[in-house]
Amino acid sequence: QVQLVESGGGLVQAGDSLRLSCAASGRTFTSYARGWFRQSPGKEREFVAAISWSGGNTRYADSVKGRFTISRDNAKNTVYLQMNSLKPEDTAVYYCAAGKLLTTTTQTYNYWGQGTQVTVSS
Repeated sequence: QVQLVESGGGLVQAGDSLRLSCAASGRTFTSYARGWFRQSPGKEREFVAAISWSGGNTRYADSVKGRFTISRDNAKNTVYLQMNSLKPEDTAVYYCAAGKLLTTTTQTYNYWGQGTQVTVSS
């Protein structure tokens, strides 16, 4: 079956960095856009970053622009999220996703991972 698995989350201090990874199995997502979303307790899942199938187009939420970088390695069927200058408000469960279109909405992505926890202390 199709599976997306996030890794790399953890507990860090404000200003620190983390690199999240999302490996896919069960099928190849070369032709799919890939995205990262996050969700805090009591809040809706929100868009963080997305990248086109070729890696040529990227999009970021204003709240992370300049701090986070999304990238992908199609040979490894993996997408990454480099997170720098982390803030306490970045604390959330981070989910990777795959879909046919590069969008900023959760409903347009049809494959999702289980999430990885990122906690940033002040």
